[in-house]
Amino acid sequence: MAPPRVLMVAEKPSIALSIASVLSHGQMSTRKGTTEVHEFDGIFMKFQARFRVTSVIGHVFSVDFPGKYQDWSRTDPQDLFEAPIRKLETNPKAHVCRHLSQEARGCSHLVLWLDCDREGENICFEVIESTSFHLNDAKRRVHRARFSSITEKDIVKAMDNLVEPNKDEALAVDARQEIDLKVGVAFTRFQTNYFQGKYGNLDSRVISYGPCQTPTLGFCVERYMQINLFKPEKFWVLHPFILIDGYELQLEWDRQKIFDFDVALMFQKLVMQDGILQVVDISNKQESKSRPSGLNTVNLLKIASSAMGFGPQMAMQLSEQLYTRGFISYPRTESTAYPSSFDFIGTLRALANSSTWGDHVKELLVDGYQKPRSGTDAGDHPPITPMHLATESMLGKDAWRLYQYICQHFIATLSPDCKYTRTKVDFTSRGEFFHCIGQHVTAKGFTSVMPWLGVNTKSLPQFVKSEKIEISRVELSEGKTVPPDYLTESELISLMEKNGIGTDASIPVHINNICERNYVQVQAGRKLAPTSLGVTLIRGYQCIDPDLCLPDIRSFIEHQITLVGKGQADHSRVVEHVLQQFKQKYDYFVKQIDSMDALFEAQFSPLADTGRYLSKCGKCLRYMKYISSQPSRLYCGTCEEVYYLPQRGAIKLYKELTCPLDNFELLIFSMAGPEGKSFPLCPFCYNSPPFEGIEMVFGAKRASGSGKLGKGAGMPCFLCPHPTCRHSMIAQGVCACPECNGTLVLDPVSAPKWRLYCNMCNCLVLLPQGAHRIATTRDQCPECDSKIIEVDFNKNHTPLPDGATFYTGCILCDHLLHSLVEVKHGKSFFKRLGSRGRGRAGRGAYRGKGWGFGK
Repeated sequence: MAPPRVLMVAEKPSIALSIASVLSHGQMSTRKGTTEVHEFDGIFMKFQARFRVTSVIGHVFSVDFPGKYQDWSRTDPQDLFEAPIRKLETNPKAHVCRHLSQEARGCSHLVLWLDCDREGENICFEVIESTSFHLNDAKRRVHRARFSSITEKDIVKAMDNLVEPNKDEALAVDARQEIDLKVGVAFTRFQTNYFQGKYGNLDSRVISYGPCQTPTLGFCVERYMQINLFKPEKFWVLHPFILIDGYELQLEWDRQKIFDFDVALMFQKLVMQDGILQVVDISNKQESKSRPSGLNTVNLLKIASSAMGFGPQMAMQLSEQLYTRGFISYPRTESTAYPSSFDFIGTLRALANSSTWGDHVKELLVDGYQKPRSGTDAGDHPPITPMHLATESMLGKDAWRLYQYICQHFIATLSPDCKYTRTKVDFTSRGEFFHCIGQHVTAKGFTSVMPWLGVNTKSLPQFVKSEKIEISRVELSEGKTVPPDYLTESELISLMEKNGIGTDASIPVHINNICERNYVQVQAGRKLAPTSLGVTLIRGYQCIDPDLCLPDIRSFIEHQITLVGKGQADHSRVVEHVLQQFKQKYDYFVKQIDSMDALFEAQFSPLADTGRYLSKCGKCLRYMKYISSQPSRLYCGTCEEVYYLPQRGAIKLYKELTCPLDNFELLIFSMAGPEGKSFPLCPFCYNSPPFEGIEMVFGAKRASGSGKLGKGAGMPCFLCPHPTCRHSMIAQGVCACPECNGTLVLDPVSAPKWRLYCNMCNCLVLLPQGAHRIATTRDQCPECDSKIIEVDFNKNHTPLPDGATFYTGCILCDHLLHSLVEVKHGKSFFKRLGSRGRGRAGRGAYRGKGWGFGK
């Protein structure tokens, strides 16, 4: 009888490899799949078993609205609050669901090695669904491995202590996803349609709203308003100086500052007239600076921003890399307290050979380490901790800087406190009191390994109580109060954590969103300066409904979601209650939009006053204006219509050619970069595709709040199936792409570096270079059904005999043309003579081994 099979699924391929390597003791076979599959024999729950270890790549599914709700022009955003949602495969081309389903066949046990947080728990149930396992099935059992690092010790311990996945935690994520999707998309669609249809220089592809994103922006704008409304005041400070043994010492005034010049001048005259300071008290105190608690995600993000210049998004990416490579423990944790079972000695020994901090670690191992400070145990993961020793050459500069800090922080948590003596000397003159302070470090403690937190030594002369000292001079310094600076990322993270905006995992995403959408700009020192658009949005929310940008309502939502995660609240009731609240707010917001519009009107230019004339409208035959600011679009002032264009590239008129369907003048869009695609498009067809089933491309997709255009939008000519138009896919398509289901299309403006590109993926094929002209014909190759092309070679570089320049043939089957063609991007493939494709615009021709240009 064959041994039972056990399927184990991790969140990333690198983690799957680590798990398989540990459990198989390196004795495993590996085969390719959507993600690699590692197989080996071993013991599972005291019986012999055959293991398969594979992985997903993050979430298997994402939530979205059904197709009929994707068209912005045909769906009232209000309807989205009650619209159904569906889970779609996050990356259909990766075929993760199919991969999991295939690997689960014949397996009687499923072990889930997803990251041990709420998102990981949610992915657990996505994997369960994809593999057709069930929680209560006695014949095909589901197990959950809980671990905080991918060290051998943690992996073995997790394998010996398998539990059930937590459905409540997964439902909490479902609740947040549905709330954020419906609320965010409803407000975003309404705002974007309303304001982008009126103003031309908003410089943002979408005017988005988010239940977390918007309060995050609100913090930045609140600080901006404090700066703008600040009124500076003059103040004066009195500083007596005394001369002792040739050293001039400045004393500090106990009053600190005075805002009345005449009063400050009076105090200066009194002290100067006296000319003597008397020592009234000398105090010496033994003080200490406490070692840090364990490092959690929020504190790591703050130090990465303030000390290393890494944005939160980058910091999380680097920490994820360190985790998946086994150098640190799981980087998403709210805890700052170590569990009682934590192996401090083992972790210190792993760091003892470091040339940077090894001596300090060895001292701790010999003399004994300090018990870490009691921190917060959030019940999720231990603090972020180094697992293995690394060097800069192993990690690279940026990852090394983050890893180095994590190591130093961990060592510091086990080091003694920094101890120092603080001496304060108090003086008086004519009833005014002054002082000076000296510090002397007696034990560096943890600051030996974190020197930037060290206490500065300052020596004082010897003073005797009641002695009198002559004043050398008295200085009256003028100052001015200054406004606070823009919020730094570190300060913003603190505010978000304090007010319950986002989680340790999502905080970087929300900050990144307000930057990408041009609501704030990151200045030197990682300061966040709101843009005009960001300020206007928040002021508009404050005029209509301050709750929309205040943190209170999001804190309430997070509290409810936490109750769902603990099994103390019903998932569907929480979602229904929150959505009902926001629907009422949405209705009121729509009715009061004029209040926000008045602010936009004062700040931005109407569409009619923006842009430059470019092409003719097919309806009124008047020139339309091209507005290049994000999102780029055309505006017809006569018809008062807006036509959105592909983003992040250059637009120009295409030889004054017109579309045979609607008479709009064609445009050429060129993507950035020397190898970017260029393609013609009709503005009207691009926004309102005349044919069903055309896939959205090149940034035109704006469903779910990610853009403006709805389902089917974004049809350039290379996707158009018009049978006679010379610019359509039918006319310009040459053959099927070997990399995907797309078609290789002739780039019409690529001369003299002629090329084909795929209308679906990044596959790029270079045609004979330097030719005067290359064009498609109506003829098809009898061997493979690909389009016959015409090439007019340069007479000085023609490969044809007798100096001939004109040639026709198939790039797949004609040996001459085939030898002159090169694949620039895409996998290596070679021609299969005699194979039959599915036509010039066919799908799937020459899949598998492919063409192999240049072989």
